[in-house]
Amino acid sequence: MFGWTLDEQQTFAVLDAYRAAGGNFIDTADSYGRRGAGAGASEELIGRWMAARGNRDELVIATKVGMAPSRRGLAAETIARACEESLRRLGTDRIDLYYAHKDDPETPLEETLVAFGTLIAEGKVRYAAGSNYSPERLEQALDLGRYLISGHRQAELAGYVALQDQYNLMERDYERELAPLCEAHGLASVPYYGLARGFLSGKYRPGSADVDSPRAEAVTERYVNERGAAVLAALDEIAAAHGCSDAAVALAWLAAQPTVAAPIASARTPAQLAELLEFVGLDLGEDELARLSAASI
Repeated sequence: MFGWTLDEQQTFAVLDAYRAAGGNFIDTADSYGRRGAGAGASEELIGRWMAARGNRDELVIATKVGMAPSRRGLAAETIARACEESLRRLGTDRIDLYYAHKDDPETPLEETLVAFGTLIAEGKVRYAAGSNYSPERLEQALDLGRYLISGHRQAELAGYVALQDQYNLMERDYERELAPLCEAHGLASVPYYGLARGFLSGKYRPGSADVDSPRAEAVTERYVNERGAAVLAALDEIAAAHGCSDAAVALAWLAAQPTVAAPIASARTPAQLAELLEFVGLDLGEDELARLSAASI
């Protein structure tokens, strides 16, 4: 949302509330911001907030490379230049977790992983990760191992430590092949669209008033149906039993799934953030998890 639907004042308010609640992990990308000229706005706002609060060392910052209009793909030169630009916008000397935002079939995996490895060796990046990879390509990247023999020298490869892919109660393809890969290779899963673009918050229902969101049309077309209604009904009942929001239950279900380290969710206001953070410490029973899983099949 930062730099897209939220301005600086609104962004700072959400981030201040998140930090006050104990949050320290912020996910962004060099492509996030208003379409076209706004790419990078999210990083800039986060950077200005960190500078204003003096809290960079208290945070884990994840960003991504490969989908910005001016820096597409995962060629070595693209990654190197994009990293410098992200560091500048964020006002920091290192990126804690640097994702390949989307697989680039035109660039050899070795080239991409060596580029990440170089940044790690230079201290500009701490860890590398993948996002939006097919199971086949992700397995190839993981199977390359830690080192690549190149001519008469050894170039260190950056092995991915995490995967970011779409996964939530309404989108469960991740479970088929990607989850077993993450488990086998010890990757932490950090799924995006944890609330199915806001649908699992309960604000999209048949006959409800139009939702003021740039994602509303896509959400309505994809999820407002019989299956979506069954999932919302399960969320409503379980949320009522725990005295929390539907969004908190949806995130708690996701956090309870094998391989998931933490779900990603967006908040437009501190009030929305408070509803999301109810999932922390929410311990769903096995029967509740099973009911949600069954409703979403």
